[in-house]
Amino acid sequence: MPVVRRAMSRLPEPVQFLMHKHRELIRFALVGGTTFLIDNGVWYALKLTVLTDKVVTAKVIGVLVAIIASYVLSREWSFHTRGGRERHHEAALFFLVSGIGVGINIAPLWLSRHLFGLQAPFVSVMTEEIADFVSGSILGMLLATGFKFWAMRRWVFPDAGARPDRRVHPISVDSSRVSSRNSGLPVSGADPVDRAEAS
Repeated sequence: MPVVRRAMSRLPEPVQFLMHKHRELIRFALVGGTTFLIDNGVWYALKLTVLTDKVVTAKVIGVLVAIIASYVLSREWSFHTRGGRERHHEAALFFLVSGIGVGINIAPLWLSRHLFGLQAPFVSVMTEEIADFVSGSILGMLLATGFKFWAMRRWVFPDAGARPDRRVHPISVDSSRVSSRNSGLPVSGADPVDRAEAS
């Protein structure tokens, strides 16, 4: 994206270096932020309408919708140069890791509701909502995200550089547009060493 590249070029060099070095983590975090919005949008839409009595079920559905979006975004953007597995193995491992992530994501909410009893009528509705958000949307998401980033790099997309970076385009030089002062320099074709060997 030209806009992102322009913005990056204005950052100090040490920051650019760190962002380039940790680009997978940054992209994974952005995908996580996007799926966070999807997850919570679906969760709240369901828990405030058709699944008011089944909050954990609503959360599971929200997480599952977010997982599907996460696979597409992870494969095509976060880890777009990683691979090493056939597509169906990759997808199966992604959904297995994500399934474990769902369990990790749901565990704090389940504990909040069923072990600590942070739900009406035992606590106020406001306390219940805060507890739901902290346990389901913050703790669960952070724990699951940490696990998934590690597992994706380790098992799902294990080989760095396995797929070519489709966004890198080779620069071509039009020899007819090179100024005459460079006419003695090779612009295209064989390398001078290759030319010497050929003659």
